[in-house]
Amino acid sequence: VQQISGMLTKLFQRVRLEKPGQVDPRAAEFTLSLLATMYDRSGTGYIKTRSAAAALIALSRDTPLAKYRAFFQFYAVPDEKATLITHSALRSLLTDLNQIPAIVGESCSLSCVEIATHSCFRGVLNSAIVEEKFLSWLRSEPAVLLWLPTCYRLSATEMVSHHARCR
Repeated sequence: VQQISGMLTKLFQRVRLEKPGQVDPRAAEFTLSLLATMYDRSGTGYIKTRSAAAALIALSRDTPLAKYRAFFQFYAVPDEKATLITHSALRSLLTDLNQIPAIVGESCSLSCVEIATHSCFRGVLNSAIVEEKFLSWLRSEPAVLLWLPTCYRLSATEMVSHHARCR
């Protein structure tokens, strides 16, 4: 938690310099509190860096495709020929991401994560998949992560302005 706190402080200080007046001075504190609520419910003082990174990526303003690529980078393992994501790594990713909607009472069950993992590996003979297969599956908007592109679409509409007047 202390390491993540330090990283968040540096991150928000840098953003505050780039965008003066747009970042709450307590942003690092609030973000750490959110991460602790999601990933350290028992108060151990330990949060997996990878879990925190997944949450920060998911909550960023990046496009869904950029987020999906970043998830792959954090959860995949290098093989002799390629970088692959395994069943267990995908299960970990989905479990970590499931903590975000869970914070507002909208999580799915563990079986939901298992069903999604199996759907990603449907028709795959290997124990791991390459990035393109992973991205293709995520682009199909699996139910377990439907909230992610939906949140992106909602935030994207905030930037739309129509120059029409209603009578």
